[in-house]
Amino acid sequence: MSERLQPGDTAPAFTLPDADGNPVSLSDRAGRKVIVYFYPAALTPGCTKQACDFTDSLDLLAGAGYGVIGVSPDKPEKLAKFREKENLKVTLVGDPEKKVLEAYGAFGEKKMYGRTVTGVIRSTVVVDEEGKVERALYNVRATGHVAKLIRDLSL
Repeated sequence: MSERLQPGDTAPAFTLPDADGNPVSLSDRAGRKVIVYFYPAALTPGCTKQACDFTDSLDLLAGAGYGVIGVSPDKPEKLAKFREKENLKVTLVGDPEKKVLEAYGAFGEKKMYGRTVTGVIRSTVVVDEEGKVERALYNVRATGHVAKLIRDLSL
């Protein structure tokens, strides 16, 4: 079980391929706030709802100085299909080896339909301009999460 991040922790650095196979690094966003959200799989109902909610809120978030990066264990080809099918505007990156998911505490044991399984824990980490964790939210719901996050950030 990976350790969960706490406010004040340094956000683990990463470079992962986006839907086009281009590298995306957290360090590229230095000096800006970034919402890094972790979801189990592209093209599934809950993950689609969450990605669409982030896309619909992108202008508001960007206006408040936040970038958004969605991380899943999917390969770039699947992320590209997801982006095209749902007309997503958020940056989607793939972590098939699950190293970043583990570093952020977003992979491990979770309850699903009453059983304990190992997988992606739907999570959101807000990283400040200095690369520190501002908020770390685990086991978030796919539906309504973005609206709650916007309220919590007072946007």
